[in-house]
Amino acid sequence: MTASLSLFIVGCNESNTDSLKDAYAHDFLIGTAINYQQTLENSPGETRLFHTHFNALTPENCMKTEVLHPAWNTFDFSQADQLVSFAQKHDMVINGHTLIWHSQLPRFAQQLQSADSVRQFFESHIQTVASRYAGKLQSWDVVNEALEEDGSLRSSIFLDHLGAGYIAEAFQLTSRAAPDAELYYNDYNIEMPAKRAGCIALVKDIQSKGIRIDGVGIQGHWRLGQIPFREIEESILAFDSLGLKVMITELDIDVLPPDSSANPYAAGIPDSVLHQQAAEYEQLFRLFLRHRDKISRVSFWGLQDAKSWLNHFPFRGRTNYPLLFDRQLRPKPAFDRIMELKRE
Repeated sequence: MTASLSLFIVGCNESNTDSLKDAYAHDFLIGTAINYQQTLENSPGETRLFHTHFNALTPENCMKTEVLHPAWNTFDFSQADQLVSFAQKHDMVINGHTLIWHSQLPRFAQQLQSADSVRQFFESHIQTVASRYAGKLQSWDVVNEALEEDGSLRSSIFLDHLGAGYIAEAFQLTSRAAPDAELYYNDYNIEMPAKRAGCIALVKDIQSKGIRIDGVGIQGHWRLGQIPFREIEESILAFDSLGLKVMITELDIDVLPPDSSANPYAAGIPDSVLHQQAAEYEQLFRLFLRHRDKISRVSFWGLQDAKSWLNHFPFRGRTNYPLLFDRQLRPKPAFDRIMELKRE
């Protein structure tokens, strides 16, 4: 099959599907992560999917510290600016990801030794980046993944040098630099009771200081057959009771077994697994729709299976199928089941 014929077939398939963002327009935003290469629009098929189905974007990497702030007095906004241009062109809102995170730090930041130097980096980064995109981004993941599984604070250069108050300080600095942006705390597994309790304590501490925090992002990296539906619902209710918006921020369903050495679907995925995945996506979206008054956005962590981070976790070369669109950009059974919910 020629490339042009393949693209024609994908286009025909796409033209006969409904729009995910339109179907859920009265419920919550439908978002996805996007990488820098995708913002360049070199793949017409991918661009069409972004434009047709999503109204919110989260940068996969181009707004992380190692990309934006590569040296002490050097910022590189080229990739992030391109993302903003893409979003404006396609009438999509942006959630900035992320200002403060212990991972993907530039090398110079990893080597900082004193509290004074860490504070200078911390304050300069937040003020420079948040103010540059003030009015252009709908929201920020101000702090990302600052909790351990037991709900305690994760060790990082920020906690080790600035103390536990660094999280509230990050929200305060961001609020000043980008007063119109919504400010979120984002983490994985915070639907689980111990980590949820740690998140609630963190939020209450920020609120007790009179500092603004608008929402919590439940990442939603879940595994087929192990999705904690009850705990997810309990967490949505708990965060809402604090006056917070709730976002599902990095949704995907890993179909590979927990054995990290296994790669059973390298040659293709069985229909039975795709239909189980579809059923669990449907169950998730039924839950989200029950709480549409509390959830403001549901974002997938990637557009299509070939571009998912799970193909390379925990080692490169794994073949995973966690998203709504396959490697040929065709909608999967999960897409159909989610759309059918809105036709009931």
